[in-house]
Amino acid sequence: MENNIQHSDIYAIALHHRFQWEEAQQSYVILFPEGMVKLHGGAGEILKRVDGKTSVGEIVADLKATFPDAEDIESDIVGMFDLALGKAWLRKIN
Repeated sequence: MENNIQHSDIYAIALHHRFQWEEAQQSYVILFPEGMVKLHGGAGEILKRVDGKTSVGEIVADLKATFPDAEDIESDIVGMFDLALGKAWLRKIN
């Protein structure tokens, strides 16, 4: 699914979903009425920055600064936004 993610887009966690660190899983998770998704690796790093105020471009810049040795990180970040939108984990604010 292609959602045409733009750097100016701002997203928030979808209604009826909760993003949190789950100690028992030792990872970030998304909780929703039908269950839970365990997020691996960078997915949690991306989604913990999704706050309904910060743009995709700002998140990309922050992650590039945080992980300067990660190659092609921007396409991975945009891909995660695309996946999360396709799974209805996020809602667009603007």
